[in-house]
Amino acid sequence: MTAFNVVRFKVKSGLDKAFLDAHKKSVRNWPGLRHANIIKSGEGRYCIIGEWEDEQSLIDGRPAMIATLNTFRDTLEDLGNGLGLTDPASGPVVLSLK
Repeated sequence: MTAFNVVRFKVKSGLDKAFLDAHKKSVRNWPGLRHANIIKSGEGRYCIIGEWEDEQSLIDGRPAMIATLNTFRDTLEDLGNGLGLTDPASGPVVLSLK
């Protein structure tokens, strides 16, 4: 069953290019990753959305995701409210609407 992960970020002023470049270098051949997109949700605010073959592929991909995060961690601002630098969510598809 297909799974998705979503991670929300707030990028420090002036570091958007470094944030995006770090992703361009990383997500090329992760096993089980079908698609990954980054959306801009506001000034300095981004979400990455990954589509995975199944939940196990997503779980297996977490070390690569963390390694990638470590390459651009310095570009991020704390999201506040105790979240830290990222706000991740993931899981299997339970209802496909289209």
